Amino acid sequence: VEDDEVSEILLEKPIRRISEEVLKAKTGAEAVEIARSNPDINLILMDIRLPEMGGYEAVRQIRKFNKNVVIIAQTAYGLSCDKEKAKEAGCNDYISKPISKDELLSLIHKYFNK
Repeated sequence: VEDDEVSEILLEKPIRRISEEVLKAKTGAEAVEIARSNPDINLILMDIRLPEMGGYEAVRQIRKFNKNVVIIAQTAYGLSCDKEKAKEAGCNDYISKPISKDELLSLIHKYFNK
């Protein structure tokens, strides 16, 4: 879930190498609808600052019907309180922008290579 086109492209490249399918959303509301329509989704990269509905609210909405999907918050703010806010909203983890491809893949592997 990313409303910035350049950031979306940078995120999509490494994800395509490890994922069968990539679904995209530009708003929090769109993310909730995509998650609801795809109950087998297993990872959401959630930008926090989004139009219509912020990322934290989108995560809270998604958690109402999907407790198992791994949600990683991504934000331009690297403050420790943001990591706490992400966890409180229901995110599994947090990564700050600019996002390193290696750091992102390492974080994803943490949840899927068990």
